[in-house]
Amino acid sequence: MTTWVRFKLDGAAHYGVLDGDSIDIHGGDMFEGSASMGGTANLADVELLTPCVPTKIVALWNNSKSAAEKQGLETPEDPLFFIKGSNTHLAHGGVIQKPASYDGRVIYEAELGVVIGKLAKEVPEADAASHIFGYTCVNDVTALTLLDKDPSFPQWARAKGFDTFGAFGPGILSGVDISSASIRAELNGRERQNYPVSDLMMAPAELVHRISQDMTLYPGDIISCGTGPGALPMKPGAQIDVIIDGIGTLSNTYE
Repeated sequence: MTTWVRFKLDGAAHYGVLDGDSIDIHGGDMFEGSASMGGTANLADVELLTPCVPTKIVALWNNSKSAAEKQGLETPEDPLFFIKGSNTHLAHGGVIQKPASYDGRVIYEAELGVVIGKLAKEVPEADAASHIFGYTCVNDVTALTLLDKDPSFPQWARAKGFDTFGAFGPGILSGVDISSASIRAELNGRERQNYPVSDLMMAPAELVHRISQDMTLYPGDIISCGTGPGALPMKPGAQIDVIIDGIGTLSNTYE
């Protein structure tokens, strides 16, 4: 079990393996050919960045059994997903920004993020798990009122695609079985979401298999597995924490 982090130190970006409060600095490619450089950095002395740089975040809708039951939704035949662009990326400790052009409700969504470790194109189901590098925490932030503002065209890309609306981190946990973990959200310290990974209709490996039939997934890309019940609006000044067993806590504020 290894926790990978990216960070800024002395104005430059680095990555490495976190051990307690110390980071073993690595060189090469995180996903292929990584090696320790022999140096360390103290966690308190660095600025954490997003733990990887995805070409895209593929985010699921209606992939929670309990949320579907609560909303009266049927189990989908195929993964229902949208794409969050690179402008949405936000690291642990960053500020989720209220869009100047929007004055409606903004909600958090605590989700498990699956980090792709090697190129995945039309991956057979039996090989899908080998394409998973590890897991991270994701907050799939949504401008909720925009989704159905125009009845002729649900605006998923717009509602999910504002700057800072794709927070993930603080690190990537690799070499672990995540199937028994729970995903939680705390708003200002009060628990609002708590659901197990087993609540997902389509588990991580199945998502890799099925999504890779539609599009190529590159190392560092993230599949955000969809959220469970309890996603609620945030008010400016709020702190939102996404907590996943073993992975850690992704903390951000909303302003």
